[in-house]
Amino acid sequence: MALQDYLAQGGVLTAPGNVPARYRGELLRLMGSFVDSELAASAGFAGVINAAPGITERIAACRITLEKADHAERVLTVMADFGTDTARYQRQHDWAARVARDADLGQARQAGDMRLSVFHYPLTGWTDAVVMNVLQGLATGVQMTELTRLSYGPLADTFRQIAAREARHATLGLNGLARLADGDPEGVRASVDYWMPRVAAGFGVAGSARFDRLAALGLRHRTNEALCAEWQALAAAKLAELGL
Repeated sequence: MALQDYLAQGGVLTAPGNVPARYRGELLRLMGSFVDSELAASAGFAGVINAAPGITERIAACRITLEKADHAERVLTVMADFGTDTARYQRQHDWAARVARDADLGQARQAGDMRLSVFHYPLTGWTDAVVMNVLQGLATGVQMTELTRLSYGPLADTFRQIAAREARHATLGLNGLARLADGDPEGVRASVDYWMPRVAAGFGVAGSARFDRLAALGLRHRTNEALCAEWQALAAAKLAELGL
């Protein structure tokens, strides 16, 4: 069977030596986007730990900061199998750097920086950080349904280990958001209005020309539109439960 037919039918590759050049390029791009996003997310949450209103919230922010950095390290370990210099990779950007709050990046990536555009925007306080964590955490949960089904087995296994903790991050955020919704509903709504379109941009453009190519390699299964619609419905349901 031709390799592309094997992958299109659900086949799994298990080692770098089995991976053709085009597949390798797409896989490294996918891993780079995840690692850069996790490092940027970790750096962002580190900056709001001291804004936490209580010990419970501080512990949650510390946990998220630590575990997102750990997730980046786990995927970097897989990248090292493909020859990536992981020590140099970690030093290539200021992961805490952010653009102006009113910038509009859309789906654009910065030169050489593969983080999702949402991680270029600054957090402006505890409420803002919790709202962003909830909305992006729910989005990550939806995106994990793709990442855990990748046709490169070692990476899919790594993402399955990461998925449970990413779900826990969203749960921690929802618990914090419930408390904030009671005390500052208008502030929460303003933050939701800010972050919703920026998180949505992370799902990519509708009708992506790359989707068919990635699907043929077993690196995608559902379209950007389908994933974004699932997230929007999930986020709307969770916000409605909190009266938001």
